[in-house]
Formats: sequence, C-alpha cells, structure tokens
Amino acid sequence: MLTGLIFLLILSVLVLIHEAGHFFVAKKLGIKVEEFGFGLPLTKALFSVKRGETTYSFYPALIGGFVKLYGEDEAGAGRIKVKEHKEVSKDKDRAFFSRPIWQRVAVIVAGVVMNTVLAVAIYYSFLGITNFRTEIPLLGDHKFFAVNQQNKSEIIISDVAKDSPAEKAKVKPLSKILSVNGQKVATMDFFIEFIKKNKGQEVILELQDLKTSDKQTIKLTPRVNPPKNQGALGVSFFPIKTAVLTYETQAQKLFSGFTHPLNLMSYNFDVMGKLIATSIKDKTAEPISQGVSGPVGIYSVVGEIINIPNMRERVLQLLNLAGLLSISLAFFNVLPIPGLDGGRLFFIIIEAVTRKKLNPKFEAYANAIGMAVLIGLIILVTFKDLFQILK
Repeated sequence: MLTGLIFLLILSVLVLIHEAGHFFVAKKLGIKVEEFGFGLPLTKALFSVKRGETTYSFYPALIGGFVKLYGEDEAGAGRIKVKEHKEVSKDKDRAFFSRPIWQRVAVIVAGVVMNTVLAVAIYYSFLGITNFRTEIPLLGDHKFFAVNQQNKSEIIISDVAKDSPAEKAKVKPLSKILSVNGQKVATMDFFIEFIKKNKGQEVILELQDLKTSDKQTIKLTPRVNPPKNQGALGVSFFPIKTAVLTYETQAQKLFSGFTHPLNLMSYNFDVMGKLIATSIKDKTAEPISQGVSGPVGIYSVVGEIINIPNMRERVLQLLNLAGLLSISLAFFNVLPIPGLDGGRLFFIIIEAVTRKKLNPKFEAYANAIGMAVLIGLIILVTFKDLFQILK
C-alpha cells in the first residue's frame, strides 16, 4: 500500500505540475480552458465538477493528465477520436487557434518549463543533502560535464552457494567487496588471483550491503577443492564501474541543479545509443526493450526503494527518481511527435514559417493517430514490464 501511495504521489505531482503550466498560462492570456483532467480519458470520468467555465475531472487511468483548450482538437484532451470540424463562432477570440503564435507557443511550452523547474528544484535538494556528491553506475566511458568526475571499479557479490564458506560466514548477496586482508579490491582479476593464492588460508573480507549501506568484516577460508561451479568461496560476483561526481567549486554548486539533470539525460542518451547499436548488431530488440520501462516498471522501482532500510538513502533515491522522471517527461513532451506538446509546437512552427494555417482536419487526424500510437506503446511496455516481473 505504501508503494502504491508513493507511486501515485510522484506521478500525480509530475502530471499536475505539467498541466498546471498549460492551465495557468492559458488563463493568464484569456484563453478559455474547457477541462482540466487528471488521468487518461479512456473511460468515463470517475467524477467531475465545474467551477466557472472549466470542468475539473478525475479519470481511472492514473498515468497522465490533460488541459482541454477551447477550439482545440480532441487529442488535446487525450482522446483518440476526431470530431467533425466546426468553425467556432461563440467567443472566437478566446479560442486557442485564434490566438497569436507567441501566445500558443507560450501555452504549449509552459508544461515543459514547469517539469524542468521541478527537476532543477529536486536536484538542488538532492545534491544539498549529499553535500554535492553522488555516484552513478557507469556503462562505458561516459564523460560528465561541469563536475569533477572520478571513475572506480567495484566487485558485487550476486549469489552465495549453499553450505559454502561464504554462506557459513553469513555473506549476503548484493554486497560490495571493499577489501581483502586490508588491501583495496579495485579489479576482479586482483580479487580472483588473491583468493587463488590463499586457498586453505583464512582471509578477511570487508563488505558493504548495497541495500542498507552497512559494512561488515568477516573471516573465511577459501576451499582448496571446491565443488564444481562453486569456486573457492562459493560466491558469484561481477564487476561494476561507478562514476563518482563531486560538485566542488562555487560555480559548480551554483549551477548543479541545472547541470546534474542535463548530465543524467546526456548519459541516458549515451546508454540508449549503445543499446540501439547492440540491437542492430545482434538483430534483436531485446536490448532496447530492457532499457525502457513504463508505469509498472516505475512502480517496481518505487517498491525496491521503499524496502531500503536506511531512511536517508530511501529519501535520496525517491528524490532522484522523481527528478529523473520530471526531466524525462519534459524532454519527451517537447519531441515533435503528434499528440504531444512537441507535435503541436512543430505545427505552429510550420505555420510561422509558411505564414499559412494548417488544415485543422489534417492536424486533428495527425494528433489523434499520434495519441493512439503513444497509448499503444504504453500498453506494450506495460505488458513487457509485467512479464519481466513475473519471470
């Protein structure tokens, strides 16, 4: 229940902040707002109430929201349908389409700006709590900008064999190997070679639990003749590369709320590019699908964070997730895809360049098709996430 409440709270804040941007700018400019909806209108509203000229609605599909502006096509309200276009006669000057280009652009980009501002505020809080230092698991050799970066390699224990020296010493899976006999473990080759040379002799391991951040020092003796596929200690482990980012100078700290989310987005693009290249090389979509998650995947991540025993680490991870989701929502929405803010912005740019309005029916169909494709992708990703969790 706690996971569900926090999941809905994060999602609600992100959606409401985004739509509030559209809502307040439209109201400020005198554009009529017909409906402010929370959730996707795939079914009838659970309840709605009208205040003034605007209807406030609550829909059961709690993964989105919308602001329906007067004179806007149905896709603007998250609906996959195209009504027969009728020229607006009443209050025409308050219709969205009748407004100057700069006003329409202001209303559209307001949602993206609000999510960006929210992400910046979240990351200033996040970095303030961590004393402007954070660690990010690294894939490849990505270089972060406007921050001091130091890469380090670590060894993570993924599994412990039954009746092995590691199990008897109460070694837990998902523990980081910090040192062995007082020597720092920097590479997997060093650790393997050290254990091989010390078979039959007691060694001292310093470990750190990744879930709780608690450290423990244990003594165990590597086996000379271990069972097949178990190894001398009876553990499975893998290397992980981590980037330690430190915002040290006053300038770095001053702009860290902006540079850190940009760094994260840049890194995500880098990783996605590698996944796409791998998919093309191996002729399979699996690497790309593994790198994409929907509402169910996000819910699962929230559940894992809630289970972190350390309260400080739990709060930090929730802030990090909310910040990443907010900046991702801002970026995704500004893409020139019909049905999204970016698609509408693209049509307005075409109008500004050609100085000719697009056919309203064409724009309505384009946005409806775009909305249908987006909802279809959400459904596919949701099934993928459910399958991974069940598997």
